[in-house]
Amino acid sequence: MTTDWLIACMIGLGKLFLHPLLYISIAYCLFIGYLRVKRERHDFNTKLYRNSMELRSLLSHGLIWGLLLSCLTLASGMTIPLAAMLIMAGVTILAVLTMNKRIVSPVYTVGLTFFILFFLYDRELKLPILQDAINQLDRSIYPTLVILIGLLLIAEGFLIVSNGSKKVSPQLQVSKRGQPIGVYVSQRIWLIPMFIMIPGGQLPAPFDWYPVFSIGDMAISPIVLPILIGFKQKVHGMLPEQAIRAHGKKVGALGVVITALAIVGYWYPMLALITVILAIIGREFLHYSQRAMDERLPFYFSKSKLGVQILGVIPQSPADKMGLVKGEVISKINGVIVREEEELYRALQINRAHCKLEVIDNNEQIRFVQRALFDGEHYELGILFVDDQLKESGQAG
Repeated sequence: MTTDWLIACMIGLGKLFLHPLLYISIAYCLFIGYLRVKRERHDFNTKLYRNSMELRSLLSHGLIWGLLLSCLTLASGMTIPLAAMLIMAGVTILAVLTMNKRIVSPVYTVGLTFFILFFLYDRELKLPILQDAINQLDRSIYPTLVILIGLLLIAEGFLIVSNGSKKVSPQLQVSKRGQPIGVYVSQRIWLIPMFIMIPGGQLPAPFDWYPVFSIGDMAISPIVLPILIGFKQKVHGMLPEQAIRAHGKKVGALGVVITALAIVGYWYPMLALITVILAIIGREFLHYSQRAMDERLPFYFSKSKLGVQILGVIPQSPADKMGLVKGEVISKINGVIVREEEELYRALQINRAHCKLEVIDNNEQIRFVQRALFDGEHYELGILFVDDQLKESGQAG
């Protein structure tokens, strides 16, 4: 029996390639990468990461969470009717078309699906295609969807912490006072393929193309349900890794609370409706409170009186190999005090074969780094910084 389940699961994963959300998410990631590279080239005349960076994160992290959630849902016997999955897929596609990554979050897509089903339940509406699936609905779907929201919020929080805080992209902006500042933007789309069980052994036409399989004469069939999670966060008041990880932990904590309330909702159905509302309000509160807190902080990446602050480091560049990181301030190069971009360039010319830097790190401690420079190395040191003479474009040093 176990062998049959494993074979069926492998077949189901293979049929994931029939689902349109897979190809929509791939195209979406490539488009996000294209826009990011275009912006980086506009600001810094170079790109930091490849166009495919977002695409590489699409499934690599989502597969792990898909496996965890699949084991949990299959072991607990959670079932979701076909109507819910079809509406959820349609809502997700519409969310993607808005081009707002934040809206492509399960709290919104699954939450909206919940309210649509709540409206359609027990109403005499004639809906083409969906009518048979709608007729099979019962009230047990509501707490199940809410539990799914909670579990996916937990997954979203962990994904933000583990992946959303890595390889964030710098951007140049002009403050309200007309001074150029540096900000960081993290944008991700994650695809979580998870197994959910649907009531009944067969899917009605015309949905027999859907990635579903049956095992023996069982009345419940596992189905591969692709879940998209979108994320976007902009940070200018602190180091981006710290801000994004802190935000991700709060999202995960919200997911734990929502899951607990949803489980109680099995015995108190009205609590399921309240929990969905709390989940949406809570996710919105986390977003706007994070943005408000960031706006209250002074600009982390701006002109420094101590030297030239590092906004970013090009991967595999000499600066990267020297261990320089964003936020640090270069105060001296080859023994020469530097406070401006031009002074940095002149100091580099003193000894083009070797450079010695005095750096103030993010803990305000002074350290010294040095390295030989070789002809043809990418953009000399490979440092991105904010230049007070550049209002709309940047320069790489």
